[in-house]
Amino acid sequence: MILTTTPTIEGRTIVEYKGVVFGEVIAGVNFLRDFAASIRNIVGGRSGSYEEELITARTQAMEEMTSRAARLGADAVVGIDIDYEVLGENNAMLMVTASGTAVKLA
Repeated sequence: MILTTTPTIEGRTIVEYKGVVFGEVIAGVNFLRDFAASIRNIVGGRSGSYEEELITARTQAMEEMTSRAARLGADAVVGIDIDYEVLGENNAMLMVTASGTAVKLA
């Protein structure tokens, strides 16, 4: 499966548009990560725990989107966009959404 943020794939022809596909992940951020991040906020530096949470959520959203495209018989997903939002009380939930257009290539 070819995944790209561009609307086309160089050297390949899109012969059929299968539809828009999404992958969504909502992840809770636990107390220990919040505590570690608050310390990082005071002393400076990167928050590895939050970065790992973002990486995991983004990877899962992309995998879900790819799986849905495959079920439609697609060879690729073009025009991929990834969005991040915080939800819930005290912004304790992270939502990552990956979307794109599933296509069949020649």
